[in-house]
Amino acid sequence: MSLLQQDSQGQDDAARGEELTKGSTNVLVPSIIAVVVVGIAIFLYAWLGEKPNPATGEVTNVVAHPMHRETSGFDAAGAAMPKDVFEQVLVFAHVKLHNRTKEPLFLHQIMVNATLDDGIHTSYVAGPSEYERAFIGYPEIAPLHGKPLASELTVEAGQTVEGDILSSFRLTRQEWEARKGLDFTFGFRYQPVLKVTPTGPVTGQ
Repeated sequence: MSLLQQDSQGQDDAARGEELTKGSTNVLVPSIIAVVVVGIAIFLYAWLGEKPNPATGEVTNVVAHPMHRETSGFDAAGAAMPKDVFEQVLVFAHVKLHNRTKEPLFLHQIMVNATLDDGIHTSYVAGPSEYERAFIGYPEIAPLHGKPLASELTVEAGQTVEGDILSSFRLTRQEWEARKGLDFTFGFRYQPVLKVTPTGPVTGQ
């Protein structure tokens, strides 16, 4: 092999090395940009996630009332039908909600969540009319009657609303007493859900 051929081979290798370096640079720049973009996204997610909930809440005076239920065996027209026998737990609680923003908040649902061995059991609270009917149907719960809080209402800026709620679970007394947790969730339109745990013990009646 002549010196000319050797020099030519060296030049080819150098050219290939230069192209390789250029290629690495072209890949490296987008990678750095991607890392920066992901970092910004994570920061924004964490920052937004730390913003306080626009509403605060408090749940007090939680009382559970286990009941044995048995239907009459007749429908509304008086025709015979199979009886429905089951155990039920009525849950009463006093709720206070506060809007700490300068805009109205629109409450659209309230749920009570009981954590049992088989998972979370959720019950929507009764509306004001259903709340009143419960006390007509079960006179024995009269001492627990209060002013019902509507599950759909507008909480004005800076306003605090409070009232009583009622929910029902198809559970036996034993299942209820063996629960692992109890909390209340308040859903506001266009806002994150507010989750509240009772401030005191759950009593029974």
